[in-house]
Amino acid sequence: MIRKLVITAGLMLLGSLTATADQKIEFPADYRSTYTNYLSLDRTQNPDQTIRLFANDIAMRGPGEDGKLPYGSILVAEVYKAKKDAQGNVVVSELGRRIRDKFALIAVMQREPGWGEQHPEGLRNGNWEMGAFKPDGTVADKDLNACLACHAPLESTNFLFSYSHLKK
Repeated sequence: MIRKLVITAGLMLLGSLTATADQKIEFPADYRSTYTNYLSLDRTQNPDQTIRLFANDIAMRGPGEDGKLPYGSILVAEVYKAKKDAQGNVVVSELGRRIRDKFALIAVMQREPGWGEQHPEGLRNGNWEMGAFKPDGTVADKDLNACLACHAPLESTNFLFSYSHLKK
C-alpha cells in the first residue's frame, strides 16, 4: 500500500497536469437542465464539502456487458463548501448531514476512446478524462493529477465513487 502511494505521488510530480494545460473537456453549460441529478451527499473524500452529481443520458444507461459506462458518458460534480460555525466547525442539519454553503467547483469526467493515454500508467483512469471549472463555467486552476490519483484505485468500479448508483 505504501509503495503504491509513493509511486502515485511520484507520478503526480512527474506530469503536473493542471486544468489550464491540455484539458480536453469542454464545460457542459446545459448540464443542470439536460443531465440527471442522480446523487447528492456529503463528500467522503473531503469532510468540509458536499457534492451533487449529474450524469448525461449516455451515462444514465449504466454500464455495458464489460462493466464500464459507454463512451460519451459525462459526469458532472458540483462541489460545495460545507457551512461552518464561528469556531470553524462544520455545521450539520438535524439529519446529521452537512449544510451546503459556497459553490466552489464543477468537476467533470468524460469517457471517450483513447482518452487518458497521455497520463503515466499510475494515473490512468481507463478512458476517462478529468476537467475542472469555476461555478461561472471558466476553467479552474486545479491540479487534475490529484483527481486522477484519487480515482485511479477504483478500477473495479470503472474509476467511479458513485458506480453503484449508475449500475442497473
